Amino acid sequence: MTFRFDTATQVRAIGGGVFAARVHDGWDIGGNANGGYLLALVASALREATGRPLPVALSCHYLGPVNDADVTIDTTVMKTGKAFTTALATMRHGDRVIVTALGTCGDALVTGAVEQTTLVMPEMPGFDKAVPRGSTSAGLPGLMNNVDVRLHPDDTGFATGKPKGEAHVRGWCAFRDERPVDALSLTLFCDALPPAMFNLSGAPGWVPTVQLSFYLRGIPDGAPVCAEFTTRELHNGMFEEDGSIWNASGELVAQSRQLALLPR
Repeated sequence: MTFRFDTATQVRAIGGGVFAARVHDGWDIGGNANGGYLLALVASALREATGRPLPVALSCHYLGPVNDADVTIDTTVMKTGKAFTTALATMRHGDRVIVTALGTCGDALVTGAVEQTTLVMPEMPGFDKAVPRGSTSAGLPGLMNNVDVRLHPDDTGFATGKPKGEAHVRGWCAFRDERPVDALSLTLFCDALPPAMFNLSGAPGWVPTVQLSFYLRGIPDGAPVCAEFTTRELHNGMFEEDGSIWNASGELVAQSRQLALLPR
């Protein structure tokens, strides 16, 4: 079976470190490709360019919107080490630059004897008992045609004009076609929940991402993952959003931070 996410993140080498790809429709917010989806597409090219399958650390800057279009992704390997390879990537639609990214990929996560854990998975109803986005919003983003997001019942007020007054959102993420969740999936899911600030302002809309950082902290077990996002500072027309993603067992598998503009 061919899963939709695999098709939507497929890249084809055309020589000289350049890859051809397509930004597929149906992974968008209001007609603009979702930032996490573009990150996943760039990460796919970086994995091919480095020959290493795990997107360990990514920093992506968004220079312009795109959707339902053919693109090219230029890559340049900066350094190859024993554990990681780091490369630059630039996505273009014609002559227009869409995103630039710096990514570090690896074959495995590095393990160590010293550990400290302060992030704890939030208390959540199970995936089957959480609130599907389909029952919280009338005009769902195109992304929700492919991603099954189910929210904590206390975090759905933004959709009914009754935000809870805290820039905070929790939920589960999975694929609607039941594709197993893997490391590449997390680059998408780190931007798949409604922005946390919706539960403060109650003003849904397209939230343009300026910059997004992603860190792989564990390996998904294939099942739906639990995500939590929080915004602490919102002023001068911009806000940051910090995210954490866990396996259902409570193992942290990803962290993210993005800077974004207020809804448009």
